[in-house]
Amino acid sequence: MTTRLLHDLADKHIVPGVSYAMLHRGQLQAEVFGEKQTFPMHQKLTAGLLYDVASLTKIVCTTPMILKLVEEQKLALDQPITELLPRFNDPRVTVRHLLTHTSAITGYIENRDQLNAGELLSAIYEQMYVGDWIGQKVIYTDIGMILLGQIIEKIYHLPVQTVFENEILQPLQLNESGFVPDGKYCVPTTVDSIRGLIQGKVHDPKAFVLGKHCASAGLFMTLNDLIKYAQWMLGQFGKMPILSTTMVESLFADHTPSRTGHRSLGFDLRDAPDGRLCLYHTGYTGTFILLDRQKQDALIVLTNRVHPRQQNAEYLRAREQIVQSYLIEK
Repeated sequence: MTTRLLHDLADKHIVPGVSYAMLHRGQLQAEVFGEKQTFPMHQKLTAGLLYDVASLTKIVCTTPMILKLVEEQKLALDQPITELLPRFNDPRVTVRHLLTHTSAITGYIENRDQLNAGELLSAIYEQMYVGDWIGQKVIYTDIGMILLGQIIEKIYHLPVQTVFENEILQPLQLNESGFVPDGKYCVPTTVDSIRGLIQGKVHDPKAFVLGKHCASAGLFMTLNDLIKYAQWMLGQFGKMPILSTTMVESLFADHTPSRTGHRSLGFDLRDAPDGRLCLYHTGYTGTFILLDRQKQDALIVLTNRVHPRQQNAEYLRAREQIVQSYLIEK
């Protein structure tokens, strides 16, 4: 059923093409089908291409990097971020709040996409504020991950994406992935009225402005590298070189301050039919991953659902149907 639903994505033209993988106790099922792009010309999708994975950057790079710093005792989950980022104006917000999207950081930045990197960061520090629901509600936001990237830069004195390459991608041997890809090997995303066909450049507007200083998006990955990442997270290669087994196993639980938000550190959580918790995350461009360490299962789906246009509610409905089908079948 899940395989058919994945094929429906392309067959019904919900997305141009699909690269997916299912892992089950060491067995791998993977396919690549459909089109790489439909504008300005139709091109067939082939294996080995790079996708702008959008917010999967948060769980492949940012979350592991922060947890690495926690294990090295350079950070604490319940440490106020003002201790590291004095420009931030509210001492109530902790590292945990940012990782679980319970920080209640909100606000509006006028003309956001017209700002340069320095202006955007200044606006985040000066124009955002913390709502009265801090720690009580999960409201997903990129700002928390951007601030975590600022913390990483404060500790390493390097652009955060350089840190990710050195401390995450290289140790995990994700050798096909990176932040500055060759566009000809990339699956294109949106056809933008200003930027034209976006290919090999990050789709996310804030990430495009922040460049190498962005921790919320910007990573380009192949299906092969995401399979490898999933295998690390499932423990199939043994202990990860960047995190302890205890830390990885601890992620399969609610880590919100009240323990009622149904959100892990960095990851969303999904319930298997027997009540077991699985790690889950999506990317705006049309990517998602689901991990079940106990059953040694993983589902990885890569599409460019924003090509050629961004509005694609049909994809969101289909994605949920695929996830529910997979949770029941696996």
